[in-house]
Amino acid sequence: MSIGTDGIRRASRIASKYFVVWVLVASALALYSPGTFTPIAPYITPLLGIIMLGMGLTLEPADFKRLVERPRDVAIGAVAQWLVMPLAAWALVVAFDLPSALAVGLILVGAAPGGTASNVMTYLGKGDVALSVAITTVTTLAAPVVMPAWVVFILGESLQVTFAEMFVTIVQIVVIPVVLGFAIRYVLDRRAPRVAEVGLDVFPAVSVAAIVAIVAAVVGLNVENILTAAALAFAAVVIHNAVGLGSGYGIGKLTSMSEDRARACAFEVGLQNSGLAVALATSFFSPEAALIPALFSVWHNVSGPALASYFSANPPADAASGAESATAD
Repeated sequence: MSIGTDGIRRASRIASKYFVVWVLVASALALYSPGTFTPIAPYITPLLGIIMLGMGLTLEPADFKRLVERPRDVAIGAVAQWLVMPLAAWALVVAFDLPSALAVGLILVGAAPGGTASNVMTYLGKGDVALSVAITTVTTLAAPVVMPAWVVFILGESLQVTFAEMFVTIVQIVVIPVVLGFAIRYVLDRRAPRVAEVGLDVFPAVSVAAIVAIVAAVVGLNVENILTAAALAFAAVVIHNAVGLGSGYGIGKLTSMSEDRARACAFEVGLQNSGLAVALATSFFSPEAALIPALFSVWHNVSGPALASYFSANPPADAASGAESATAD
């Protein structure tokens, strides 16, 4: 039994360690043969649900107790996410003098809430998963107000999106799977702790596989846009993402967050729900407006795993998060 468990643990570590390699290989294959991966698209939401279920398994009552004890970190992360990315997007629109369609896309990305990728990267990067999920939930529930407000303020455009649509999405993709995973972990810890331990060994590899599949599907669906993208658009995406990751981590450290929470803040600010931005751009603006969100979908699934891999190789000395316990030796 121990040999099998050790093998699972080693496989999970290898999958997490070479996360960036798997993402790049999958992206290259999707560019070469998009039809092979586009059939995955209808399963993106279930795959995200599986990932969130796995993260729920890493959570314990103590994680939420810490959130109650330090609610300021949730507020700091949410406010940083609401301010840094929209303002950075506006600065890049002005600096690069982007065409209106690209400007709309970048502003939508900047105003979007934290994406599920931020929770996954926090998990794999040994950050505070409970904090990450809390910030994602807060920013997503506020998105029906925050997103159109920023678009109107910066571009003078109007955006029609209902609270109910976004609320249902976050409940389906984040809340229900995380709560279910948390409940399963709670029961297993008391009834079958050995099973719980094996589950925690397995799910990092499952998360990696699911993310790679999602990235491949996104690339396959956007091959034409990616191949025809101007260098300016790609540069804007890379800089925007870097500003978010760096600012999020810096704000976390400057406000005296522990290392695992600063990591969560970095991913929350830097990794947006670009899939939502793609959908809104297509529905309310133009296909061209979806170009930057589509590029962001690919790029942040390269930069995010790269940073998560670095963090994973350098465990936080002051962390006691569920993410850390999930990948402990």
